[in-house]
Order: sequence, then structure tokens, then C-alpha cells
Amino acid sequence: MFETETLITLAAVAAGSGIAGGILAGLLGVGGGIVIVPALYLALSLTGMEAALTMQVAVGTSLATIVFTALSSGYGHYRKGAIDMALLKLWAPSILVGVVIGGILGGIVSGKVLIAVFASVAALVALDMIFRKAADSATPKSFSKPVWAAFGVVAGAISAMMGIGGGTVCVPLLNFLGYDIRKAVGTSAAIGFVIGVPGALIYMATGFGAEGLPPFSLGYVNLFCAAVIIPLSTSFARVGVKLAHSIPRRALRLAFGLFLMLTSLRMFSDLIGF
Repeated sequence: MFETETLITLAAVAAGSGIAGGILAGLLGVGGGIVIVPALYLALSLTGMEAALTMQVAVGTSLATIVFTALSSGYGHYRKGAIDMALLKLWAPSILVGVVIGGILGGIVSGKVLIAVFASVAALVALDMIFRKAADSATPKSFSKPVWAAFGVVAGAISAMMGIGGGTVCVPLLNFLGYDIRKAVGTSAAIGFVIGVPGALIYMATGFGAEGLPPFSLGYVNLFCAAVIIPLSTSFARVGVKLAHSIPRRALRLAFGLFLMLTSLRMFSDLIGF
């Protein structure tokens, strides 16, 4: 099923997604999964794998790469003072709960459901980021801890199901709540690590022993693709960090929104042809 030519194609696609994912991880705080998931989905589909299994492997592998990309991107933003450590400590426990819930659901539900979640959330977030013209606020809105916990559970669950680092949900949410876009991006980059570690472990466990997995897979995590992506995504995340702190805030929001809309349209196209 997996010939040498197929592995070469898979490696090339993984390399491209690693470079693009790394830059976007640093630039937008998204963990890179928003690029890596659809890229791996398309590449793995060339192997003749069962469609639902293809999506689960793409999501699981993406989460594993995000662990390392988020460390690189988060450290870069930390050095520039763009991470709200108090918010990170407040939000981390509830995000972990959400990741466990979303990871378990993502490992057992149909791949078609995962694609639908991915495309729908990306489209809604894109519309918000493109058309909302609210100015950045110097004072974030305040909520009680239970409300922040609820936000965290939802963000963690959706991120684990989509195979992303959290930025797709957390960046627009934090910006809407009054956080400066750069601080929202920086904090979301660090949140990617909190999501990636448990998320990847859950996908490994739920996919253990599954039939039809590609070579070099540990559950729903493909180690071959991860080994290609991680060195590139971690290196190019630093490029993204520099870009994030050198372009206007409005341009950063617009870039985020346009990219998400293109990704959403691509995934809806795949869903229709499922």
C-alpha cells in the first residue's frame, strides 16, 4: 500500500506543511495544525487509506508536532514579553480538561465529524477576524474564574478535535475579550504546548491496534511525518515570531482571518466529496 514513491510524496508534503505551519505558528499563535492537518489529510488520502482513518491520523500527528512547535514559538513570544503568564496559569487546568474530552471524542467519532468541526469553526473565526473592527483595548474584560474555566474547556475540546494548537480559537477569543492582538497570539502559542502533549498521547492510545494505519504509526500518530515536520516547524516558528512583532495589528488580524477562510473552504470541499 505504501510504495517508495508514496513515502517520498508524503515526506515532501510534510516538509512543506512544516515550513508553512512553523511560520504561521509564530505569526498567528496557531500551533501550525491549521496547515498541517489539511496537508496531511490530502497527502495520506493518496495512499488509499480509509477516509475517516486518514483524518484521525492527520489530527493525531498534527498534535504531536504542535508540542515542539509551540515550545519554539512560545519561547520566542516570551522573550518579547507577549505572553500573559497569569492568564496562562488560570486557563491551563480547564484547557487540559477540554483536551481530554476532545481527544477522546476525536479518537472515536467519524472522520467526517472531525472535518465538519474543523471547517465550521475555522469559517466562524475567519468571519469574526476579517469583519470585526473593534480596536485593541489596553484593559482586558474581566470574568469570574468559572467563566474563564468554561472558555478553557471549550477551547481545549475544539482544539483537540481539530488537531490544532488552540490559536484558531484562543487568538480571536482573547482579542475579543480585550487583549492586544500580539499578546493574544503570544499567549495562544504557549497554550499550544498545553494542548499538544495530552492530545497526542490520547490519540496514540485511542488508535493503538487500529487496522490500516500507515507504516511508522503509534496509534493515530504517524512518526514518519512527525519526524519530517518537527525540525522544520520549530525552526520556521522563529521567523513567524519576528513577523508578528513587525507588522500592524490590523494586518495581523486580517492575515489570520483570510488564511482561516481559505482553509475552511478547502475542508468544506473535502467534506462534500467525502
